[in-house]
Amino acid sequence: MNEISRSDVYADAGVDITAGYKAVELMKKHIARTLTSGVCSDVGGFGGLFELNLTGITKPVLVSGTDGVGTKLKLAFLMDKHDTVGIDCVAMCVNDIICSGAKPLFFLDYIACGKNYPERIADIVSGVCEGCVQSGAALIGGETAEMPGFYPIDEYDLAGYCTGVVDKDKIIDNKTMTPGDVIIALPSSGVHSNGFSLVRKVFDVENSDITLPVDSLGGRSIGETLLTPTKIYVKPVLALLEKIKVKGISHITGGGFYENIPRSIPDSLGAKIDRSAIKVLPIFDLIAKTGNICERDMFNTFNMGVGMSIVVSRDDADEALNILGAAGEKPYIIGEIVSSEQKIEIC
Repeated sequence: MNEISRSDVYADAGVDITAGYKAVELMKKHIARTLTSGVCSDVGGFGGLFELNLTGITKPVLVSGTDGVGTKLKLAFLMDKHDTVGIDCVAMCVNDIICSGAKPLFFLDYIACGKNYPERIADIVSGVCEGCVQSGAALIGGETAEMPGFYPIDEYDLAGYCTGVVDKDKIIDNKTMTPGDVIIALPSSGVHSNGFSLVRKVFDVENSDITLPVDSLGGRSIGETLLTPTKIYVKPVLALLEKIKVKGISHITGGGFYENIPRSIPDSLGAKIDRSAIKVLPIFDLIAKTGNICERDMFNTFNMGVGMSIVVSRDDADEALNILGAAGEKPYIIGEIVSSEQKIEIC
């Protein structure tokens, strides 16, 4: 901690730089969990340094992604639980870049708050670090901005950025997709980090007790269920890519099935999804019932229990299911690729 850097005048304006130093000290033990062999710098420098290990990679291509947690943070404020939203932040980024076949290398986070409470900031970063551990990325830098008058003192925003690498010859290419290919679902852990503006409206979370147990949620509360961290799919997908030719991957985020599955499918082909095969989680049934939301809108807003879809050849389907299962997933087939100008059909 910097013992000589302090400013009473700046503190009177609402920015306590000593709180920032304390937060950094508190988060160091969490950051240490994420360190990999490529990290070349310590916390606190002007830039994070990372050495590329290109063993086995002949044409390295860097793949980057950035995202935030969105208004799911409002649930963290209401529940006063801040150690899991960092997992969401990492997940939203690394799950995106794995869709290209890229292995995450490093991560940067950005926290903007109305007031820097060091222990809370450290809690947030502990979640970021857990997400980094789950995905194999190193947290090599970040920024905590105390912005009085811009954010309420008890609120904050959280965003992140990651970079990964893939061999150019191994970038997932949907041009290899053909009719008859199989679409595999990887289950989600819940709502993940999208659709929370609608969720908050449906449950009127600011004016309701979201801590009460709910039978249809297995006795868990709405608040606890909604705060369940986004699942990170990096390691199971990397295991699959080592053995199987994957033709397309979609991270099911905002816009649900209708927006995201078509993003990995080339022109003249479409996804035919078997509605009866989809294992919809109870939280989505509760959202639909409480908000009187039609099924079409649900599938165009939420992941509905499927966090990621993967397209492989029908001949490779069984092996793919076995590999993903051995990696801790519970994969299942939800449809197939067909010749169609309609990018997706759920029937």
